[in-house]
Amino acid sequence: QLQASGGGLVQAGGSLRLSCAASGRTFSNNGMGWFRQTPGKEREFVAAINWKGRDTSYADSVKGRFTISRDTSKNTVYLQMNSLRPEDTAVYYCAAAITASAASAIMYYRNWGQGTLVTVSS
Repeated sequence: QLQASGGGLVQAGGSLRLSCAASGRTFSNNGMGWFRQTPGKEREFVAAINWKGRDTSYADSVKGRFTISRDTSKNTVYLQMNSLRPEDTAVYYCAAAITASAASAIMYYRNWGQGTLVTVSS
């Protein structure tokens, strides 16, 4: 139901934009989030946006570099990633929350898309 795309290989300092498209149902009343995971580590919160797209929250590690947005008409959520660093390398996942707010806790997320790999070279 959620399809993430846009990952790839980029040099440090570069930019990527991830997209998360919903199909089969709409998530217009749900908060949406991006998480990331590296081998051997737990999935961690990156960014979230509320159902209206007016409230956002970010992990401290990406604040000021990443921007989450959503286009309800396209049923799509985006993650613009600028000034990428090698430590941003991970598989990025999008998910829909069971709440309408920009939740940062993974416990609020149920519907997960498949991940997209982001690799940042130094």
